Amino acid sequence: PGTLPPERDPQGPLWAGPPPNTADKTFDLDDEDVYMSSHETRFRLFSSMEYEGQLYMTPLNFIESVTMSEPKNKRIWKSLTKQELEQMLTDTPPVFKGSSNLFRNLRHRGIIGYTEYIFLLCILTKPHAGFKIAFNMFDADGNEMVDKREFLVLEEIFRKKKDRKVGADGLCLPYSASTQVLRTEAQHLEPRGIWDVLRKGASQALFSDLENMDENMTDTTLLVHFFGKKGKAELGFDDFYRFMDNLQTEVLEIEFLSYSKGLPIISEEDFARILLRFTNVDDIAGYLDNVRKSITDEKGITFDEFRSFFQFMNNLEDFAIAMQMYNFANRSIGQDEFARAVYVATGLKLTDHLVHTVFHIFDEDRDGQLSYKEFIGVMKDRLHRRAFRVDDKKKFTSFKSCLKKEISSGR
Repeated sequence: PGTLPPERDPQGPLWAGPPPNTADKTFDLDDEDVYMSSHETRFRLFSSMEYEGQLYMTPLNFIESVTMSEPKNKRIWKSLTKQELEQMLTDTPPVFKGSSNLFRNLRHRGIIGYTEYIFLLCILTKPHAGFKIAFNMFDADGNEMVDKREFLVLEEIFRKKKDRKVGADGLCLPYSASTQVLRTEAQHLEPRGIWDVLRKGASQALFSDLENMDENMTDTTLLVHFFGKKGKAELGFDDFYRFMDNLQTEVLEIEFLSYSKGLPIISEEDFARILLRFTNVDDIAGYLDNVRKSITDEKGITFDEFRSFFQFMNNLEDFAIAMQMYNFANRSIGQDEFARAVYVATGLKLTDHLVHTVFHIFDEDRDGQLSYKEFIGVMKDRLHRRAFRVDDKKKFTSFKSCLKKEISSGR
């Protein structure tokens, strides 16, 4: 009873495997040295395309990577021809035709590189305000537009920040270009936060990279979606904000539908299961028992409530500051105070029923109050693990490979 149910297929045929009859390479972590960050490991695990020695995800691979624990089948890499890639990019809709079904509609008809994968993860887990700051750093004339080359630099900064943060996972080396089939040397990363880069050293840190952009680099679905087939269009922040909103909605819809069984609501207990799904909470059964005993009149959680809660989760750091004020005063927080703190910190209004449900999930001592440890500690853990998690078996495989390398080198 203390374990979560196995992964479900939210929409049946949506979860079909990679395109058949085009297998070139099969991926197995035991097959080669593993010098990867946890994000790289997951990217390789879910990627299914290869072009000119570089690995890529399809749009559907990406959706699977953030909604499933692991691929259903051993991943097969399809080697794309230039003609196949050109056709994929030709079929890519422009940004003004984007929707919250974009990735599901494209399925395997598109490619996403590793840097883009990290960038998309940031969109799913970071406050949107940070992306506005990034856009403004390039907005010399105040029209809130960036071109393709500027956008590539932004992606790279987000990638460096994300890889640096997860590099201490117990895996051997920091970032290496392991999305290439032929591995290259690992590269050193400057230990700077992304907002430090954007706010302080913009001219030196950002624009020096523009000169190094390869004019012959492979176009991807995301680049064509944003900048057109010729790469000459500019991306406005309003269009980009809509893309971010659509992506978050698409991922949340898939997660919600996997529990709603076609209904417009999910149960409060299933909402608790989703919240606890990527945490290291030992006694999940205890939390679920809290919900069953405390909520006698089940109303269910609507998708709008579900979505608003996860929008709030992306602003958890700001909310944590408000919670810490209560913590410093040795005070727990009541439901009205919780809702007010959420609104002040994030501008979001959570429904009374949603707040009531959250309290019944996390109020361990059942005193009607929520402590910093009870809520923020668990949710911060979830946010980190949802963005990426590697199971212990894969971590051991990586460690074993590194150990072999060290022994053979005689160190």
